[in-house]
Amino acid sequence: MKKRFSEEQIIGFLREADAGMAVKDLCRKHGFSEASLYLWRSKFGGLEVSEAKRRKALEAENARLKKLLAESLLEQAVTREALRKKLVGAPARRELVRWMKERGLTERRALRVIGMSAASLRYRPAPDQNAALRERIQALAHRHRRYGTGMIYLKRRQEGQMVNHKRVERLYTQAHLQVRRRKRKKGSVGERQPLVRPATANQVWSMDCVFDRSADGRVIKCLTIVDDATHESVAIVPERAISGQQLTRILDRLAATRGLAQVIRTDNGKEFCGRAMLAWAQAHQVALRLIEPGKPNQNAYIESFNGRFRDECLNEHWFLTLEHAKVLIEAWRQEYNEERPKKALGGRTPAAYAKHLAEKSTTLANGL
Repeated sequence: MKKRFSEEQIIGFLREADAGMAVKDLCRKHGFSEASLYLWRSKFGGLEVSEAKRRKALEAENARLKKLLAESLLEQAVTREALRKKLVGAPARRELVRWMKERGLTERRALRVIGMSAASLRYRPAPDQNAALRERIQALAHRHRRYGTGMIYLKRRQEGQMVNHKRVERLYTQAHLQVRRRKRKKGSVGERQPLVRPATANQVWSMDCVFDRSADGRVIKCLTIVDDATHESVAIVPERAISGQQLTRILDRLAATRGLAQVIRTDNGKEFCGRAMLAWAQAHQVALRLIEPGKPNQNAYIESFNGRFRDECLNEHWFLTLEHAKVLIEAWRQEYNEERPKKALGGRTPAAYAKHLAEKSTTLANGL
């Protein structure tokens, strides 16, 4: 607020009063009240003009220093509180700058403390163009809880959407959908023997057994059969126990619906090496190929399938009864064959790849 009289004028008025002019006459002459004159006398009495100017300058400097001290203390307090917050990314920094401004700091000081530019503070992100894709990725991840980013990408390709795998991986990671790897015991590493994939279906089958338990604690023994050429799950048979005789009856049912393989690869389980299985194989002219004991890598196709089967089916369900297990396991097998794409098959499902091999074989036969 601008003062009516300057210090020089006020000191002049006081000198006129000291010279003997009546107070009333002095107030009437210059247009101020007697109270103002007495107030000025208590403040500027006996001072020269230079001393009044110096006093005014000191008061202004003192006020400026007090203001700087108050701002510095406020900045220290707000900064100490702000540094307790974890800053990850520009949005968090913008929010922290706004919070510091609400506590009394200026925008410039807040930006300097955080180490952020004014342009970054005023940046407005573009609209999200991946909202639909993000929702679909989350839906697939919740539907198939053991699918990783590669499988999610193949599912999107299977649905007909041509999307870059890097974008799928970025959105998958941002949503924190990473699959936690289950711990497993480490065993000794055996000598690796590469397997040659057959050219046609029903040429080589692999068989193995996977164990689980129902809610009552009883064992569920699942016989798994995989076609090495197409990676199809030929059959998954859950039973309480499977003997050699039961195994031959299961294979007879498969022979009536699908046909038999020329070669069946198994481990050295008693149901696979028993007399019933040997007699059945000789009667049906099926070659039995047994892997070496302690070397499951020689039966890699079925071992890989068993890993997927346990991770995506057995570990994801709690079977109340054996019948309940049969229903859920068969549903998963159908989904595995007809809906689940595989990178090793060029992104096709096992059923689609089997159809592709059959068409290719027919084409070659007609060409010959």
